[in-house]
Amino acid sequence: MLAVQIQSNADTKQLVVKDCPQPSHRDNQILIHVKAAGINRPDIVQRQGLYPPPPDASPILGLEVAGTVLEIGSAVTEFSVGDPVCALVTGGGYAEYCLASACCCLPIPRGFSFIEAAALPETFFTVWSNVFDRAGLQAGESLLVHGGTSGIGTTAIQLAKAFGSRVVTTAGSDEKCRRCLQLAADLAVNYRQQDFVEAVLDFTGGKGVDVILDMVGGDYLPRNLKSLAIDGRLMQIGIQHGGKAEINMAALLMKRLTLAGSTLRSRSDEFKANIARQLRDKVWPLLESGQVKPVIDSVFPLAEADRAHRLMESSQHIGKIVLEL
Repeated sequence: MLAVQIQSNADTKQLVVKDCPQPSHRDNQILIHVKAAGINRPDIVQRQGLYPPPPDASPILGLEVAGTVLEIGSAVTEFSVGDPVCALVTGGGYAEYCLASACCCLPIPRGFSFIEAAALPETFFTVWSNVFDRAGLQAGESLLVHGGTSGIGTTAIQLAKAFGSRVVTTAGSDEKCRRCLQLAADLAVNYRQQDFVEAVLDFTGGKGVDVILDMVGGDYLPRNLKSLAIDGRLMQIGIQHGGKAEINMAALLMKRLTLAGSTLRSRSDEFKANIARQLRDKVWPLLESGQVKPVIDSVFPLAEADRAHRLMESSQHIGKIVLEL
């Protein structure tokens, strides 16, 4: 099969398409004939050599795919050959064929293209797990999501609004803020021009927000704590500004704050299967009705994966970047 490989040249790591062996499925797996694959920030970090895949994962990049079932393992009962599916995978997505645990697969929502479906698994699993499952965001509560025009951000805005919460988001330009408001965010803050802490406190009448979803880390941590309400929950899913920060522990105690971090890739199939069930029951109907939809910035052919990565690194995109096979 054809697959994207990381090719090191002096100080650069480029992505090139090469021939490699087709993977063989195990009893609980399905082999997907990939039609589209989503690109995510962890792919960039892996290409840079800073995020090695789990020991049992494919070394090929790619954490989410959409396509048709080509083969099924003997223990698989919920899918048949030919079914259109999208899947959360631990690697191997940038290829013509990709293995997936059957429990981490979902049927493609009615009316969705393969490209749209490939933009779902990584962001929707991540947002649901952190914002709704762990942080327990409720109707009437407020959410601050940083990076509102990222794949995670556009998903979090839509889901939080769909379930009755108020949403504040940050973005790096007036145009990106405008796009967040079009997605129904209640307030969008250009972090290059305004202090988001001040904006959050003004928006909430000094109370602060109930939940924050942050992939920035570093110097954002103490500012996030200032932005949280009493009993607020901070969900840390990335550290683009670094993994170290200094905080006021007294504020953590006095406001009864919860600070939690997580990664998704290394979690067990059982954990991911639970999230998949919740998504199918509670979110897939919203997708099929059109109330929620993935935001697609651009689509690249597999051979241009390197160019797609450069776009993500530039942070000029709004929504998801997808590879089409």
